[in-house]
Amino acid sequence: MTIGRVIAQLFGWLLTPVVAWAASFFGATLVSWMVAGWADARTQLITTIIGGGLAAVIALVLWLRLLRRSAKLRATLRVDRDGSPLAATGDQPE
Repeated sequence: MTIGRVIAQLFGWLLTPVVAWAASFFGATLVSWMVAGWADARTQLITTIIGGGLAAVIALVLWLRLLRRSAKLRATLRVDRDGSPLAATGDQPE
């Protein structure tokens, strides 16, 4: 197995958590920017946390829906329909 293939496979395994992390960061930043002037600090903190969590959940649902529909993407990333690595489950790509 070549180094490039191993790196691509590792990237595919880590892509789902990275998508969730990036979406939560983007959602928290956007909500924090939107409530910056009109609420007290506690309300800003709570809405930032809720916005980040909501953005992460939405991004994960959309990402997993894309993985379920695209057999070529699953084969490229070497992941199962639920985003788990095929090497960990011992399965073959569909």
